[in-house]
Amino acid sequence: MIIFVAVSGIIMAQQAPMFTNYSNSYACVNPGFAGLSDGVNVMGIYRDQWTGFKDMNGNSVAPKTMLFSGDMPIPMLKGGASLSIMNDKIGFEENVNINMGYSFHADLGAGTLGIGLALGMVNRSVDFNNYHPMVDNDPALPKGEQSDMLVDANFGLFWQIPETFYVGLSVTSLFESKGKELSSSATTSASFVGDRTFYLMAGYEYQFNNPLFKLLPSMCIMSDIASTQFNAGARLLYNNKVWGGINYRFQESVAAMVGFKFNDIQISYSYDINTMGIAVQGSHEICVSYLFKMNLEKSPRIYHNIRYL
Repeated sequence: MIIFVAVSGIIMAQQAPMFTNYSNSYACVNPGFAGLSDGVNVMGIYRDQWTGFKDMNGNSVAPKTMLFSGDMPIPMLKGGASLSIMNDKIGFEENVNINMGYSFHADLGAGTLGIGLALGMVNRSVDFNNYHPMVDNDPALPKGEQSDMLVDANFGLFWQIPETFYVGLSVTSLFESKGKELSSSATTSASFVGDRTFYLMAGYEYQFNNPLFKLLPSMCIMSDIASTQFNAGARLLYNNKVWGGINYRFQESVAAMVGFKFNDIQISYSYDINTMGIAVQGSHEICVSYLFKMNLEKSPRIYHNIRYL
């Protein structure tokens, strides 16, 4: 017991949510991604994790996350802009996160590099009245409902060769801003703190000899140093309209994914089967996205050879 208490004096945990459809949520976690497509992207995701999970008092504490994001190219600014709004509930904690970002685009090799910076605001609140400690009037536990607004920044790099390959690296809550102290008691200095999280993402598009089929493998690693999540998956796309695939989240779940595309609207669904060895149900996730294509003016090419006059 003495050893256990000694090593658990500081407890840290992964708090940033991870979506199974992570390839659709890059605008939220990597501002460098903004505007790299051919038009205005609008996307919404709803994730119900560990459906029906309750605490010992019968309260629903299963994580539920909703994300809305949009991004678009802005040629006159030589880049793109993004906006994301996320509502994340886990237990008796609720976070509302708003990010507004800009990405500067530069030609790099055969692809385009997006260098992005975003301003992030998080309204974090916890209702401590719903917690029931083993010892009544625990001085380390704040009282009542506490909330605070944290302001921070996200930074990201995203390089892609259209319809071939992409790789991205980003960090959210860059400055790990700290909010007010949640209790005036001298025995505790608990406060809300931003969750600095690092992301590494990559994907590839493989075209089969049969032009109707494409394979889209992808991976995403997220880490706040204290804990790390690794995701790897692949989707098989048929005729650019219907797909199915799988995703593996290391030591947590295996997910089945299906989806279809109608005109410029995409709808996808995934179900995560837990592999953690504990008695919790799976997770549902649905994603709807729309791409409004824009007729972007291409910069004129200048030739210095009389053959092209």
